[in-house]
Amino acid sequence: MAIVKMQKLSIVASKKHRKAILEALQKTGAMEMRTESIEDPELIHMDTDGARTQFEKTADAFDKALAALNGAAPQKDPSAGLFGEKDQVSQADYDRVIENRENLVADANDILKLVRERAECQGTIAKDQNQIAGLQPWMNLGIPMNSTGTGRTTIFIGTIPEALDEAGLYAAASMGLTDPAPVTGEILSSSPEGTYITVVALNSVADTVSQNLRNIGFSRSATASSYVPKDAAEILEGDIKDQEDRILLIGTEISDFADRREDFRIASDYFRTRAEKYRLLGKIPQTEHAFFIEGWVTAACAPKITKLLTEKFDAYVENEDKREDEVEPTVLKNNPFSRNMEGVLESYGLPQHGRVDPTFIMSFFYVWFFGMMLSDAGYGIVMAIGCAIILAKHKRLAEGTKKFLTMFFWCGLSTTFWGFMYGGFFGDAIDVVAKTFFGYTGDGILKPLWFDPMGNPMRLLIFCMLFGCIHLFTGLGIKGYEYLRDKDIVGFFCDIVAWYAFLLGLILMLLPSELFQGISGMTFNFSPAMKQVSKWMTIIGMLVILVMSARGKKNWGLRIALGAYDIYGVTSWLSDVLSYSRLLALGLATGVIASVVNMMASMFGGGVVGAILFIIIFIFGHILNLAINALGAYVHTNRLQYVEFFGKFYDGGGIAFKPFTTANKYTEIKEDM
Repeated sequence: MAIVKMQKLSIVASKKHRKAILEALQKTGAMEMRTESIEDPELIHMDTDGARTQFEKTADAFDKALAALNGAAPQKDPSAGLFGEKDQVSQADYDRVIENRENLVADANDILKLVRERAECQGTIAKDQNQIAGLQPWMNLGIPMNSTGTGRTTIFIGTIPEALDEAGLYAAASMGLTDPAPVTGEILSSSPEGTYITVVALNSVADTVSQNLRNIGFSRSATASSYVPKDAAEILEGDIKDQEDRILLIGTEISDFADRREDFRIASDYFRTRAEKYRLLGKIPQTEHAFFIEGWVTAACAPKITKLLTEKFDAYVENEDKREDEVEPTVLKNNPFSRNMEGVLESYGLPQHGRVDPTFIMSFFYVWFFGMMLSDAGYGIVMAIGCAIILAKHKRLAEGTKKFLTMFFWCGLSTTFWGFMYGGFFGDAIDVVAKTFFGYTGDGILKPLWFDPMGNPMRLLIFCMLFGCIHLFTGLGIKGYEYLRDKDIVGFFCDIVAWYAFLLGLILMLLPSELFQGISGMTFNFSPAMKQVSKWMTIIGMLVILVMSARGKKNWGLRIALGAYDIYGVTSWLSDVLSYSRLLALGLATGVIASVVNMMASMFGGGVVGAILFIIIFIFGHILNLAINALGAYVHTNRLQYVEFFGKFYDGGGIAFKPFTTANKYTEIKEDM
């Protein structure tokens, strides 16, 4: 409805009050700081990077400690999730935590040490498990893995790539030796990776056996354990058990800190807020004895901020005028209904100061069009009740989430309205249930209050285009309001009134035509006088556009050419009006899919089995249909605002107001009563 008036403040204060002033401004959260505009080579800046980084690391340590606590002693985090709410803490609890912050930092670091130790234990377990897996093929070996022989024998422990039995292994190892050769071999195991073997030979033939084994691809085992494989595996399994026991104990030790959880959340927010303060502190220009701040506040807050800084900190505060190249931030102010659609406008772009905030007007069209697209009373009731329950249960939702849910609550009510107007309640569920399970044979129980769009789609298409014309003409009217507000009377008549006359004249000429009657099935009989009025409205509007739309050009040839091009722009109006046919298309899609779901659910007939299958298919099908078509309605309703409506008058370009405030992730201080 309106853009809040902003006031720029310039603050000069004693350096000794610097941190206290920043903390006061941060607590109020009412001022957006602008330090980059203060330039003077004699001014200096503090190096706060080290302190800011330390505060951020400390806040991160508390976050990690909280994550570890949530793993060891699970507890629902009220600030997490889509509908998360910050914990409310009293000022006394907050002050107590801040006084005890050093001990809390030590506790958080102790938890992180335990977390690191647990990670080391898990790493050791993974290492032991890998070693046990590597020992599995050698489990039949009865000597240590690093055995190389005795005083009279040489032992070969390793693998060959091909599959052999013990006879084949003996033959390959003893090749070239007199039979019986002083060689023995054993197949320990086989796998796709190779055959695991051990071969024992007298030292006198060891060289020959070694060469024979190399010929068949023998490679010694890389494992050089001094234990028999079975014994080594048992030792490793014992170590795994010890590590697992230590992990369990670590979990218990971490859970012993569970009573610090709330204090950790407060401390995390405290250090994160301090980091933000030091981030700004490093940008503030200052001298040896004073510092300087510029920033924006709402005009209503300016006296309060001025009084706070002058009376409490003896600061000098001056109301400044914005510079020519400066853009003040935008804050929107709308009624309780329209403010919930501000997010739609913000996602497109905020208005600049001096322009119209279209949220109020847009909000009514938005809810109206969304309901027409989803257009099922059952879906609307589910949506409205669901949003209402969440809003009632979660009183302290983030502002953006609260607006979003409230917007969908109103969209749910609109959907319910249009559902009853079209006669849709989960499609034709009432009639299907009555016919399938109760033997109803009538024409229909739930009658549309207006008409059934599936039975008369052309009628709905005409109304969709009518609503589209109203929407577009409203956008053009907002542009006309800006002309009148700026006292540009010529522009108002040439760019607004002329287009209204031109477009309305064309519409009035179209309505009684045979083409329109053939498409719509509707008949309009205008009097000859009315026909003359519509013709002259079109001609006069077209001539004014032709001559005056490029009135800034002195060259009449160029002026007429640009005017003719603007008249050609009427085709874009036609395209825009046709875009509103999506109101029909999405509305029909919702109803048709819902009816198909009901038909599929009723295919199994009556009876207990049929009822069970009906319920399953009904619930799953309608949830899917609601999700898909609600998303489609949201996307296409946004498009009608962004492309068609905003395209007639709105260009955005505003900058969001970002006040310097606390960086609380988990908590908020409860206001004292």
